[in-house]
Amino acid sequence: MKITAITITHHRLPLDPPFNASWDTRPRTHFDATIVRVATDEGLVGVASGDMMVGFAGHEHLFIGQDPLAIERHFRVINNIGFHYGRCWPLDLALWDLAGKIAELPCWKLLGGLSNRWRHDIEALTAVREEVGDKLTLMVDCNQGWRMPWDSETPWALKDAMQVARHLETLNVFWMEEPLHRGDYEGMAALRQATDLRIAGGEMTRELYEFRTLINSGCLDVLQPDAALVGGITGLRKVGQMALDHNLMFTPHTWTNGMGVMANAQLVCGATGAPFLEFPYDPPEWSLDRRDFMMQTPLAVHSEGWIVMPDLPGMGRWTKRSWPKHESNRPGATTR
Repeated sequence: MKITAITITHHRLPLDPPFNASWDTRPRTHFDATIVRVATDEGLVGVASGDMMVGFAGHEHLFIGQDPLAIERHFRVINNIGFHYGRCWPLDLALWDLAGKIAELPCWKLLGGLSNRWRHDIEALTAVREEVGDKLTLMVDCNQGWRMPWDSETPWALKDAMQVARHLETLNVFWMEEPLHRGDYEGMAALRQATDLRIAGGEMTRELYEFRTLINSGCLDVLQPDAALVGGITGLRKVGQMALDHNLMFTPHTWTNGMGVMANAQLVCGATGAPFLEFPYDPPEWSLDRRDFMMQTPLAVHSEGWIVMPDLPGMGRWTKRSWPKHESNRPGATTR
């Protein structure tokens, strides 16, 4: 079996009313999705979604004609493209979807089959504790590790983070996420030593070797990379093993769409068994229908907070619904 084509399409869902994200000073008036398809000469197609695949155009020949199951080889090529151009990790996810279809197994079983569900991570403000008591596990995201392009605010210093940490300790918060700039390794290590809180981070870390630095420097208790943005499943399986080797929690953060959520879920359930997976759901402005507009059926969560993994080949079944008229490109219109 050989790869015969890689197709990339871009789609846009207008948001009316806009989505006012707590970490973004500008209301979001649309939501974009990039769909990657990898076709073979035997008619199977792997599908994935995530980052915009910027910089991939012109590199199709590095994959066409290759064995789709040479995933480690493909990972290395995608990593090289990322060094020179942009993040193209949705291609790795599509290759894993394809591998599952070839093997007629779900990806989480290909990755080890450790578990088929996990607990829903609930991210909230500390004030929620007074309302819910001990019914929910609370995590707090400080959003200091990264910035939107137009946000010029200065990140917290160590002492700023310490003041917040002392308050969160009294509220029995499970973790404190991104309390300092992503490059402040010394500050994160010092904060981790000074507080009983778990320190989480890494959602926007771009390179796999940076996770080794974060681990070796003692910066984090919880690693939160997103397979759709860095490393794909192939790379993050390595990061997940590093976390297990160092007795750290590995629980991906995913802010793309339901296809990206499922990709991270396959990894978690197959190889690491993390207790939480953080994903976007903030109705009514950020509903499942908005987040998963490119999918046949939105990825839902059990009422008790579980997602039960499908026992279907690959990532699951991404049979598309009728593509909305407001998409920027229809399937097949953009081939790069």
